[in-house]
Amino acid sequence: MQNIAYYNGRTGAPEELTVPFLDRALFFGDGCYDAAFVIDGRPVDLEDHVTRFFNSMRMMKIVPDFTREELEEILLGLNAQISAPAAMIYWQVSRGTAPRTHFFPPEGTKPNLLATVSAKKLPDGLTPVDFITVEDKRHHFCNVKTLNLFGNVMANQAAHEAGAYEAIFIRPDGFVTEGSHTNCMILKDGVLYTHEDGELILPGITKKAVLACVRELGIPVAERAFTREELWAADEIFVTGSSTFTKRGKTLDGTPVGMKDSETYERIARAFWKHATGRELD
Repeated sequence: MQNIAYYNGRTGAPEELTVPFLDRALFFGDGCYDAAFVIDGRPVDLEDHVTRFFNSMRMMKIVPDFTREELEEILLGLNAQISAPAAMIYWQVSRGTAPRTHFFPPEGTKPNLLATVSAKKLPDGLTPVDFITVEDKRHHFCNVKTLNLFGNVMANQAAHEAGAYEAIFIRPDGFVTEGSHTNCMILKDGVLYTHEDGELILPGITKKAVLACVRELGIPVAERAFTREELWAADEIFVTGSSTFTKRGKTLDGTPVGMKDSETYERIARAFWKHATGRELD
């Protein structure tokens, strides 16, 4: 089996399961989600992803009717039915099914839990890609992995139309935040820079793991916001994400950038690959 889906205890093919018309996810995107990459049947950093998911529910005031252990059991059970060497587990919760009102539904309304597991290809961590920049006009809840992704969708569509892999957000004050579906990092003079966690970026699980790898390699890390000018002047620009692993940029808005510290970047990419897969990157 290459794909399987789950909704409130029912499982089946993704195209067969149905969702109630009054699920608040449909009207408001009133929910949150998370996802983990699977390699050889093992979800990468699953505990960290589940922890972030519960943090998102807490910040959205969604009260789950399941424990993290029960959730992990559901996800691992679905994953066990997939035969592919690599896959993506995705899961989300909405505030429940109720008549459309902006305020929360009545107490006792149960949340709706949805999950899918789909076969994927392993990411390529060494082939460089193209990036663009877009103005970051999003809200200040970026640390919540909410279903409300309008700003991210529009930014990634702009990248797609430009033939680029990713769009990197830059706020009106000139500081770089993250990518539309990734975290962003740069290397300059042997130091890795990435935006500190907070309400302006998603606390990436792959970002966390990459930073652990970087520190183990003895590479200095500065977790602080960097500017548009620092982005353009970086020795390397790369992004990280659960389905991305690490991807290095060779152009930015159509202009060649980075590609000046291949040795350090490849050390980082290979270290994370080994963390994720348990084997060396060819």
